[in-house]
Amino acid sequence: MKEVSIKELYKDDGFKKYNDEDLTINGWIKTNRDNGSLGFIELNDGTFFKNLQLVYDKDSEDFEKISHLATGSSINVIGKLVLTPNNKQPFELKVIKIKLLGDVEEGYVLQKKRHSFEFLREIPHLRVRTNTFNALYRVRSTLAFAIHKYFNEHGFVYVHTPIFTTNDAEGAGQTFKVITDKNKKDPNSFFGVPVDLTVSGQLHVEPFALAFKNVYTFGPTFRAEESNTTRHAAEFWMVEPEMAFADLKKNMEVIEDFLKYIINYVLVNNKEEMDFFATFIDKDLYNRISHVLDKKFEIMTYTKAIDELKKAVSEGHKFENNDIYWGMDLQSEHERYLTEKIVNGPLFLIDYPVEIKAFYMKLNDDKKTVAACDLLVPGVGELVGGSQREENLDILSEKMKKAGNYDSLSWYLDTRRYGGCVHSGFGLGFDRLLMYITGISNIRDSEPYPRTFGKIKF
Repeated sequence: MKEVSIKELYKDDGFKKYNDEDLTINGWIKTNRDNGSLGFIELNDGTFFKNLQLVYDKDSEDFEKISHLATGSSINVIGKLVLTPNNKQPFELKVIKIKLLGDVEEGYVLQKKRHSFEFLREIPHLRVRTNTFNALYRVRSTLAFAIHKYFNEHGFVYVHTPIFTTNDAEGAGQTFKVITDKNKKDPNSFFGVPVDLTVSGQLHVEPFALAFKNVYTFGPTFRAEESNTTRHAAEFWMVEPEMAFADLKKNMEVIEDFLKYIINYVLVNNKEEMDFFATFIDKDLYNRISHVLDKKFEIMTYTKAIDELKKAVSEGHKFENNDIYWGMDLQSEHERYLTEKIVNGPLFLIDYPVEIKAFYMKLNDDKKTVAACDLLVPGVGELVGGSQREENLDILSEKMKKAGNYDSLSWYLDTRRYGGCVHSGFGLGFDRLLMYITGISNIRDSEPYPRTFGKIKF
């Protein structure tokens, strides 16, 4: 007797070759209902988003016991595959025998009813069993694979950058300090210097670009921001490519190609999950994603953006922050107005004021702006941030002295002293990208075990 998976039955109409055959399968009961003489079990084995319908009746062994099997129980099933082309599902398994593998105690919280996301956040170890989170983390897995696949196919070398670090890449100062239990009074005693959890792998991956040309790092990063918004987490994953001999224009071309590739990969390989999100989470999902897939990304300077925002205010548009001026750091409401109302599609904002961007960004000829780019998309605002890096040793040295990190990052200047070149890169928040693709509105849901300000349970 052949043991099969649910995925094997669904994919490429695999069920057709097993018509009228006895099969065995292991899985978990999603629902179990009977009318006294006929019963139905929705079974999921973890290999596919859709369930397998089991049908049992008086001819099934231990009918009475089967009818009382609880939601969540793990079972082994022996049954005959029956084609049902006129029913909602194209096939079902007529039960011959069921063996209980793992029972469920009374008080199991995931019964057949709708649970709020707030409630499910209290049980992240169990919420993956619900339809929404089962679909979400399948997409998360596919998305991560698509990222690696894209870079592998385009000749990028994968670099593992460190978690412990002595630098704050952005200079924001919002870092987690690393100490040991035995040395709380002297946090420098283990490494000999103050150490933080990384906020970005960029500075560590840049030197590899100057040896391998195209590289990327993809891993966890940490920000000690005391924020309780739906978009901020203390621990999240970042995708950070770096490319030698690439200017800002090339950087934006890669960002556009990369995003279209990985989003399309998810649409092709997670059709069932994406249909679920479009039905139950965000009915505008496919329309919103089509903006990215089907449109050429527009480019607008920061200066032009400020002019557009000032014009909007003069014509009566109300922002929460209506004080628009050159040099301000744009808020999400401003970014969304630009991408949704001005261009109605993805938009690269470029050439930001030097004062509001990181020290490593390329100073433009006007000496007032840097060769930075933020990708804005409808429904979200900023999705990707990148820049051409400052390759001029003298200019970078002065900017680092002004930022106060010249001494601590002296090694970073070696990449400019010894064979430096034009190079660029970008950063993409993986968890926020997952939110954008699925329509999930809170980062506490896009992460399997969220770490956010004020609360950590597991």
